[in-house]
Amino acid sequence: MRRFLLLPALILAAAAGTARADGTWVVVPDAPQVTLPSASAPALSGALPLGWTSPPATPQQLSYPELLSLWQRAGAAYGVRWQVLAAINKVESNFGRNMGPSSAGAIGWMQFMPDTWLRWGTDANGDGVADPWNPEDAVFSAARYLAASGGQQDIARAIFSYNHADWYVNEVLQLANLFGSAGAGETFTIDRMQTTLDNAQSAVASASETVVAAQQDERRYSRLRDKLLAQANGLKLLSAKIDLERRATLNDLAASAARARGERARQQLASARSELDRARTQSRTASFAQGATNLLGAPTYDGGYVFPVGGGPSVVSAAHSHHDYPAVDIAAPAGSPEYALADAVVERAWRVPDPACGLGMTIRTGDGLVWTYCHMAYVDPAVQPGAMLSAGQSVGLVGSTGDASGPHLHLQLQPPTMWPQQMAWFQGFAGTAFRWQDAPTAVPAQGGVFAVVSDTQPAVAFTR
Repeated sequence: MRRFLLLPALILAAAAGTARADGTWVVVPDAPQVTLPSASAPALSGALPLGWTSPPATPQQLSYPELLSLWQRAGAAYGVRWQVLAAINKVESNFGRNMGPSSAGAIGWMQFMPDTWLRWGTDANGDGVADPWNPEDAVFSAARYLAASGGQQDIARAIFSYNHADWYVNEVLQLANLFGSAGAGETFTIDRMQTTLDNAQSAVASASETVVAAQQDERRYSRLRDKLLAQANGLKLLSAKIDLERRATLNDLAASAARARGERARQQLASARSELDRARTQSRTASFAQGATNLLGAPTYDGGYVFPVGGGPSVVSAAHSHHDYPAVDIAAPAGSPEYALADAVVERAWRVPDPACGLGMTIRTGDGLVWTYCHMAYVDPAVQPGAMLSAGQSVGLVGSTGDASGPHLHLQLQPPTMWPQQMAWFQGFAGTAFRWQDAPTAVPAQGGVFAVVSDTQPAVAFTR
């Protein structure tokens, strides 16, 4: 049980009646014993748990029917479309599966910044506590905040105040429309597909990198063994010769262990790859539904180009510059899908990691440009020298092999004569397939009470 830090709570002016979000108190539908603060004035409703900025030991999870009921009740209470609450809940915490704290400090089911929670946190379940890690408190607080930001009149502007980015507004509205058009049942089916697909991609990426690590270990120990044996053969002193041979034997045993580890990982990779193929087949039709593209990491098309990393702007980002030469690092979660950026022919593909580039490939597109992909966790078996790739064809998964500080796709021309992120086709995907890490984001002159996280990374989202 969590302990609570009692703060001066609001004196609740109990009033019966229908749900409203004006200056009067509103009553939660189907729960007349619980009163809620209006959206007209920011003030914490209830006490705070001790250590309230840290996640509980056992975070609460809800079933799909429980989630639907919660969104509908919170939306009705504050006059906000429940589909928008559902979409924000998905984008921000993946329905409570990934609640942070984020790198910026956002917390809980709806990813509130602590200062904002102190203004809009709401005790919605009537236990006297306003807890951002409690789904009911968090979702009702988000509804209250959206209503305060004008969500009853201009929902797009209210969403923008929740997270100051145009791409965020577009993604939330598309997902909300998916809830509205396909229905909650179909959307939950897509969510299950996404979970299965993400797990399969992660399993393939992990098994592939284990294979690579085992291969590297085996080669290193084998080289040491051979070097020691060569040294031993040149010695006449028996004791020194025996010592080198003993050390060579230890390295031979280590190489054998690495070989066995690699074989187990290859078997796991084969199994994971089969699961991934099944997951892709099941999700292929659903991925064409507007709003489902980003959820399922499907390729995003624009003219003859495809953005090379799937997942959408909530999880995929890039900077306008690269640290030392023309290239772009496209950050994304490990295991995110990578695609051929245009119709192309494979020139090279390497599954033994280069010290700098890691696993990767080089392709020549129809315009004669040669592109190199680096740091891949896994290179698809179809990627072979001479193979024809179509735009949007799967080529592998995002990883951090080689000299990489974290999971990302390093994309560059060969030779690197131009910055990919300065090319028109790349910039055309900004806000739909990725977000800029370093782009300033304008804030409306009026409205909006949710604090901007930072000037360089204003968005806080935790999809997958």
